[in-house]
Amino acid sequence: MTRFPNPTDLPLEKLVAQLMVVRTTGFLFDRQLQYPQWEADLARLQKLIQTYGVGGVILLGGSAAEVALKNQQMQAWAALPLLICADIEEGVGQRFGGATWFPPPMALGGMAKTDLAGAVAMAEAMGQATAKEALAIGINWLLTPTVDVNNNPANPVINVRAFGETSETVSVLTAAYIKGAKQAGALTTAKHFPGHGDTATDSHWNLPVIAHDRDRLKAVELKPFRHAIDNGVDTVMGGHLIVPALDEGPTTFSKAVMGELLRGELGFEGVVVTDAMVMGAIADGYGNGEAVVRAIEAGNDVIMMPLEAEGAIEAVIEAVNTGRIGRSQIEASVARIFKLKESLVLQTSPVNAEWLQKTQAQDEAAQAVEEIMYGSLEVRRSPFFDLQPGWRNIIFTDNLLASPFIHRTAPAIAIPQGKGGETKIIDCAMGSGELPRDWLPQDTVIQIFLRGNPLRGIEAAVDCAKLWLKWLGDSGRLRAVVVYGSPYVAAELKVLIADEVSWVFCYGQMGDGQAIALGELWGDRLGDKGKDGMFA
Repeated sequence: MTRFPNPTDLPLEKLVAQLMVVRTTGFLFDRQLQYPQWEADLARLQKLIQTYGVGGVILLGGSAAEVALKNQQMQAWAALPLLICADIEEGVGQRFGGATWFPPPMALGGMAKTDLAGAVAMAEAMGQATAKEALAIGINWLLTPTVDVNNNPANPVINVRAFGETSETVSVLTAAYIKGAKQAGALTTAKHFPGHGDTATDSHWNLPVIAHDRDRLKAVELKPFRHAIDNGVDTVMGGHLIVPALDEGPTTFSKAVMGELLRGELGFEGVVVTDAMVMGAIADGYGNGEAVVRAIEAGNDVIMMPLEAEGAIEAVIEAVNTGRIGRSQIEASVARIFKLKESLVLQTSPVNAEWLQKTQAQDEAAQAVEEIMYGSLEVRRSPFFDLQPGWRNIIFTDNLLASPFIHRTAPAIAIPQGKGGETKIIDCAMGSGELPRDWLPQDTVIQIFLRGNPLRGIEAAVDCAKLWLKWLGDSGRLRAVVVYGSPYVAAELKVLIADEVSWVFCYGQMGDGQAIALGELWGDRLGDKGKDGMFA
């Protein structure tokens, strides 16, 4: 195990660099950068790790095998082992191809409404499976679970990322998730403190205002954080918020929130990390260096995704040299970071290629996915469900180009095709959402892929879907509606559907969810899986 130096013995520039987590792609080659304004290319990444000595890296994109190789490379560059993290709220497969993709956490909240004990067991299984797969490819820090209470259906940024709509449900399910992840040995994160659930504003663009008084915050928003802390969560991530009952300014910069409340009242002794500092709520108003300095002044230990890491490091060094921030505060933050790193078995050994194939762990993860999906599924199969030859399979989406779920071999296309359906795709983003004028009435199944998405709203797409459902319903040939993703969207649309029309709602939009939902529609419990298991 690596022996970490005493922070008091490190030069200031190396201390400050340990506070920074920089972003890069999981793909291996620079030409594969998807967000070059945020992601370091290989040369810059190597310099940030080798020369500056940054403390961590956040990854997005690539396959599990590529990520494993990249993580080995980065750890080999580092003088002190790195914390390597990812937003994998729906399992490793959400971000990295080939690994297990779970339904969103709110599926467990849906399951809990009828089977709380089963939901708790599956939350633990999800945490353990996610941690096992993450560690196997060199990701040692899970930026999960989301412990926000999503009690605002219009929330565009939390939404189905939350485990539920009440503090009680969120508390018990996130505690189980943390237990599972800790059993596997990965670090966990409770986010977004002090609670990002009751807002209709996306903090990627603007600062949401949480206008509740302290009593309400304590009873609802703060309860799951206290529960997560009591159950050993390793890190707490703050949200970019305005909570007037706590402080007039952004919570990210608030000593009252990050210090007095989180450290003092809630007793958290672990690592406090900011949300991404490139988000518009912070970056547009405060820039790079000043934002980072203010965040550290407030008591944050780790800076996630500064706009420009080199400049952020220089700004903090200057703040220490001018007396704005005490060196002892930086040393205390680094001591907490080193304590986390010492608790890990950091992967530097060659990739285990056998894991990248089908393993027992993956079988267990796939079983957990299936149980969560079935446990949260909503089905109403009409006795009148009968499709005449020439029937249409209409797939509706708000943005096809942004969807990883709809492709040539996706079950949403392949299963209906195998049953004689002709597929048509309606893409609102490409302007194909207008009602056709020349279609002859035919039996129709419509599959709708809509969920709350950070960075883009779906209100226009929901309105468009309503028009299509009314038009198809008025034709008398609508036979079934399958909605994937958001229970809030599903509730809005279900009231438009006649009782004699079959109805399925599934939280998961990925292939496994499609196969299970369509299997239920046609009365096939396991869907059209094929002999090799669930769809990718």
